[in-house]
Amino acid sequence: MKKIGLVAPWYGENIAGGAEANLRGIAHNMQKRGLEIEVLTTCVPDATKDFNSNILPEGKCEEAGIPVRRFHTDQSSLGEFVYVNHKLCGGQKVLSYDEEKTFVEQNINSRKLYDYISKHENEYEAFLFSPYLFGTTYFGVQRCPKKAILIPCFHEEAYLYLRNFRRIYSQVAGMAFNAEPEMWLAEKQFQLRGVHTCVTGCGLDTNISYSAERFRKKYNINKPFILYAGRKNAGKNVDTLLDYFAFYKKNDQRDLKLVLIGGGQIAIPSEIKEDVIDLGFVPLQDKYDAYGAAELLCQPSRHESFSLVIMESWLCERPVLVSGACDVTKNFVVRSGGGLYFDNYSEFVGVLDYYKDNPDKAAEMAEAGKRYVQDNFSWDKVIEKYVGLIDSISGQ
Repeated sequence: MKKIGLVAPWYGENIAGGAEANLRGIAHNMQKRGLEIEVLTTCVPDATKDFNSNILPEGKCEEAGIPVRRFHTDQSSLGEFVYVNHKLCGGQKVLSYDEEKTFVEQNINSRKLYDYISKHENEYEAFLFSPYLFGTTYFGVQRCPKKAILIPCFHEEAYLYLRNFRRIYSQVAGMAFNAEPEMWLAEKQFQLRGVHTCVTGCGLDTNISYSAERFRKKYNINKPFILYAGRKNAGKNVDTLLDYFAFYKKNDQRDLKLVLIGGGQIAIPSEIKEDVIDLGFVPLQDKYDAYGAAELLCQPSRHESFSLVIMESWLCERPVLVSGACDVTKNFVVRSGGGLYFDNYSEFVGVLDYYKDNPDKAAEMAEAGKRYVQDNFSWDKVIEKYVGLIDSISGQ
């Protein structure tokens, strides 16, 4: 097999973000398997910098042993991009053709990157592009459609309905999905008859260890608690979790706490300030320990294409509670038997009470979830699926 190119708007060992972490894991684990890989990316360090900030040096380098080739970005009109992006962020699904053109053309782009792909296409078996939102993906796949595999990270949002995306992404050679509901969503929006598809999932280390006692001792948290792990903002539906927890505490005097870990800030209702413990960012091992110490993990987000924290909670042998409005996380708990979901406050309370009153059942659910992760999302299994997908497009 020839080398495999992984194309992303930015790349680095310490960049935050689910799509970024997934591509980084693919790179390392393909390399461990003995495949020759190379990351093709820009000189922009990460998503927090503007598209014109070519801070990192152009050319070849290594990031933790991974070959990386960086290209300068084109100058974009950030004001024009932000104007259109603001409409999409507000949920506007239909833009004018000019606005759609602005979104892709004033996005993060690099003609040098695209020209490199065109010139060196024959040196590569396939190119993996992720995620779908950025110019590096949109224009990049057009330079090598017969070798382009999209790892889109689709979920229900206004960007998904752009006509430009529908037209171009229906022509790629392959698509790799993080979960079945993501594939179902893509099948509704795109013409995938000629596209090779595979639900690869996201890989993760399934051999993590934890100590509930160590967490309680370090953070002096000895009361039972619900855990939330992730960004703390309304987009992740954390405000609903806080509101529901406040109602719950008002009507139930048992000493249950809510522990938050992760970045971001969100207002905590005054009536539960004593019952909500916000630890912010914690070391990775402490996060694993927190899962093990919790009564359950609550993942209230309505929009996910995968959920690493759910998988980690199961590996640390605790059940989960997810939003019934999120097809992906709901599908995970139903298929695995590793948790329950809620659609309203009454169901939220019912699940909390069920877990507290039935610890043996909660433990059984957690064990079912752990088996599900081990059977489906170890890196060996995920990379095997990617290799199969690459093999399936090689004859095109």
